[in-house]
Amino acid sequence: MQRPLAATLLTALALTFGLAGCSGAAAPEAKGTRAPTVPSGVTATAGSATTVHVMWSAATDDRAVSGYAVYREGRKVKDLPATTLMTDVVGLTPATLHRFTVRARDAAGNVSPPSATVTATTLRAAAEDRTPPTTPAALRATPDGSRAVTLRWSAAEDDTEVTAYDVYQADTRIHTVPGTATTAHVTGLRPGTAYAFTVRARDAAENSSPDSTPADLTTAPSPGAPANTAPTRLTATAAKGEITVTWTPPDTGGPVTHHELHLNGRFATTIIWGTTPPPGRATYTFPVQDPPGTRYTVTLRAKLPDGTWGDLSAPRTVVVR
Repeated sequence: MQRPLAATLLTALALTFGLAGCSGAAAPEAKGTRAPTVPSGVTATAGSATTVHVMWSAATDDRAVSGYAVYREGRKVKDLPATTLMTDVVGLTPATLHRFTVRARDAAGNVSPPSATVTATTLRAAAEDRTPPTTPAALRATPDGSRAVTLRWSAAEDDTEVTAYDVYQADTRIHTVPGTATTAHVTGLRPGTAYAFTVRARDAAENSSPDSTPADLTTAPSPGAPANTAPTRLTATAAKGEITVTWTPPDTGGPVTHHELHLNGRFATTIIWGTTPPPGRATYTFPVQDPPGTRYTVTLRAKLPDGTWGDLSAPRTVVVR
């Protein structure tokens, strides 16, 4: 198979990412007087003898919601940014009923009334358990409009009990359902975007199964928007000291000679074919110097005939060997 002739690899793929700060004072904003709406759809699910997973739907505000506070038995236990709609409350007493509410706040300090109270009973403390559940099987994704998806899978097994299933997107947990469920409804997606979802089973001792096989989904585009141009059927495999990615370039009406490789959401390299690229599947291998166990989320996008970059592929997670 023909391989790319050149690739500009940034930072030698060590990928030690830093955060750039900005200085300078912002102009003061007019203070709002209206409190955010009450967070809705609050749920609480016991994940172990000492943890409960709390989730909710976003509140709204006449300006913007700036964060959320989670309360247990009326006492605040978590402060979270506006982008976070779930959290694990830890350090709880086993086999005990706990009550939770959520309140939204805005930048002016206005706080919503508390949400409806939800309850969860932590599991009984069990003998030491180091055996994870089996991997959930047959994961499939069914679109629900352009901003939501329903996931279904076959139940995992455990030597004691599966207590929860965690849904991941791009190696980030985005949803949790009880261990008795084999479906999840995920909202807040973007139209015309490629996603890959995986599911892990968890037991009362917080042992998690390996990831399920990914389920890919490209949401419907907004009316009048162009079709998605992401590479498809992406795979990523690790060998000692290297990672190999294989994919199908998008149909752009002509040869795709350039692809961008992104790792953990950041640009890593441009893959360039100096001649006509190979037909069908494309393959690229690059070196890594990270210690075994390092996890990368890999995505690709193609350079389109008009010179712009297309949509990002559904992500794949790979673990360095």
